[in-house]
Amino acid sequence: MKLTMLGTGYANATNCYNTCFILNEKEKYFLVDGGGGNGLMRQLKEVKINWKDIRDIFVTHKHMDHLLGVIWMVRMICQSINKGEYEGNARIYAHAELIEIIKNIANMLLQKKETKFLDDSLQLVTIKEEQEYEIIEHKVKFFDIHSTKAKQLGFTMNIGGSEKLTCCGDEPCNKHIEKFVLNSNWLIHEAFCLHSEAEVFKPYEKHHSTVKDACQLAEKLNVKNLIIYHTEDKNLEARKKLYEKEGKAHFKGNLYIPDDLETIAL
Repeated sequence: MKLTMLGTGYANATNCYNTCFILNEKEKYFLVDGGGGNGLMRQLKEVKINWKDIRDIFVTHKHMDHLLGVIWMVRMICQSINKGEYEGNARIYAHAELIEIIKNIANMLLQKKETKFLDDSLQLVTIKEEQEYEIIEHKVKFFDIHSTKAKQLGFTMNIGGSEKLTCCGDEPCNKHIEKFVLNSNWLIHEAFCLHSEAEVFKPYEKHHSTVKDACQLAEKLNVKNLIIYHTEDKNLEARKKLYEKEGKAHFKGNLYIPDDLETIAL
């Protein structure tokens, strides 16, 4: 399995794309969030992934920098189905409130000849928390991250044998979800900025963490590989080197600070 980071930036990033990524194996693709707009299509083109091949999409929460790219996927899929240029079905997974938001936006912005495919060829799947779903032939369990801002879900995926990948969404892992993160082979976790620059970027006011925080958490919960994303974008050229230096002081496992469009073999 491979993970391609389509975007690594926080909501207001302009020097990189907003946070979203794709897991793929055997020509099957699972998109997690969509960033803030149709820049998603450019990112997919850059990594040579045909958007029509993405048949499973998960939206963590309703914030614009995660949702709006998915709305573009809805538009592209529904228009393509209407033109007879799309075969088979696609699925969007989200919690109940977010499914209604996606439906409402689509009905307001798209034509009826396109929205008629919602809950038909484009299936909107309301997630039942802690129920297992099979996505790209792997078991996935979604969980509520207990966000204080907007309802948000993360997930664990069995990626082969006893190995698991865990994504905590775009907020720090808290005591409610530590059981899902514990002993993860791969953890995808936000880190808004360096701990040494917390006074500059004020991550805690935004319910985010620092590189040091994320690495200490991963070490505590026996994570083997930590992928950091959803960061500030003020010093992209040095970000990887600086984050790695701070993180390695607190985490003994493998630390990844990917750039946009970077692929990691899991």
